[in-house]
Amino acid sequence: MTAATAMKNQQVLVIDDEPDLCTLYELTLLREGYQVTTAGTVALARDLLLSRRFDLVITDMRLPDGVGTDLLKDLKAQQRPERCIVITAYGSAENAVESLKAGAFDYLTKPVDLKQFRDVVAAATRGAPATPKVGQGQQSQMSMPLRASRIPNAEESLLRLVGNSASIRAVRDRVAKVARSMAPVLVQGESGTGKELVALALHANSHRAEGPWVAVNCGAIPENLLEVEFFGAKKGAYTGSSQDREGFFKAASGGTLFLDEIGDLPMAMQAKLLRAIQERCIRPIGTNQEEPVDVRIVSATHKNLPNEVAAGRFRQDLFYRLNVIDIAIAPLRERSEDLPLLCEALLKRIALESGSETHHISEQAIEQLRHLPLLGNVRELENLLHRAVALCDGGDLQMDIPACHPRGSDVPIRSAPDESLESLPLPADLQAHLDQKEKEILVRTLKETGFNRTLAAQKLGLSLRQIRYRITRLKIDVPLAHEDDSES
Repeated sequence: MTAATAMKNQQVLVIDDEPDLCTLYELTLLREGYQVTTAGTVALARDLLLSRRFDLVITDMRLPDGVGTDLLKDLKAQQRPERCIVITAYGSAENAVESLKAGAFDYLTKPVDLKQFRDVVAAATRGAPATPKVGQGQQSQMSMPLRASRIPNAEESLLRLVGNSASIRAVRDRVAKVARSMAPVLVQGESGTGKELVALALHANSHRAEGPWVAVNCGAIPENLLEVEFFGAKKGAYTGSSQDREGFFKAASGGTLFLDEIGDLPMAMQAKLLRAIQERCIRPIGTNQEEPVDVRIVSATHKNLPNEVAAGRFRQDLFYRLNVIDIAIAPLRERSEDLPLLCEALLKRIALESGSETHHISEQAIEQLRHLPLLGNVRELENLLHRAVALCDGGDLQMDIPACHPRGSDVPIRSAPDESLESLPLPADLQAHLDQKEKEILVRTLKETGFNRTLAAQKLGLSLRQIRYRITRLKIDVPLAHEDDSES
């Protein structure tokens, strides 16, 4: 049996109560050749699991009649063979550990990166070793914070930074100029702009290209495990440690250590990381001996670190240590001239991954994209193209913008006439005026998302806590049926 035939026989159960997300996951999996069944509740999923077997179960954490880990516990108790992936909007350490204890193969946080989604599904269905479970008295051996990437050669890595705008050309030039230095680099940009691609290009163009590349998502590691994950531990250093544990610094020895979302590190860990970078040595847990390390540090964040320093949430000395060389990536909305080349490159990759022919995008579709805010940047663009390819009936690709997408229900949008601020009347009460505008935007987004506060928050770039605060402060009426809903 060929690998392709085997994949077509693999059955996947997707459980999510949000129809748009469920459809997106289903379309993504169908294009990869899987057979997909969907469910919106724990009860329906249990009925399906009673009646048949699946190769993989993908479940949301929060469901209308329970939580996804209930299903994992059921499967574990019944000694079922299905592997499980948990998707959650609540990317906390507690949920990660809870999922692993319940027997999850891996977990993903919303908004889900579709490439990562496909990679994790492929790993789960091809029989890759499962993520070790977290037992009582054991430290986590989680692999989620580490992201394995295929290392491109120097030329290919720069070609991945697609575009001809002045800003992206400046990024490529700066990468080529500083790659061979040992100086730490801080890559800054909004989520989805390609910060990891820049870091990978720095590694591929450096004299360390033959050494290891270790990418770590600092925000995905439970706080109580940070020290052991970064610096390692000696056998017997803690309950359940039966052998020496290699940390990220040792794993990256002779190569590059990429610290993504560095702004999410707690203050206590910032102090320990500062010493490791300054002294170029680490002290594994369970020993008094320091060990030298040889790594090049590249870090990235979507946060404004100077503001974080001013607010007392990030150490000033660590900021200066990391920010020896800075590379800033402009958001996609500020370099819309790159859209045609980006779409072409992304569509080629989509075709390569799916084994299908490359679609061509129409000028009209490009123009539609120019009028979207694309708050998720290149990652959002890729997701929109995946959706368009999945729904394409042939011919040039046309954009099918979801109705719940910001400004998606009325595209294409004509540019508003340029109106000078000087001609606008000044509000008598500026705060009341701003509150009213904010309320209008929130109400519109809530209506478009069916009053799903989690999805509305994602569309507006807010956290769930922030949107709840605004709903309360602005006295926005939420329909009774949605007041106590459990957002996914």
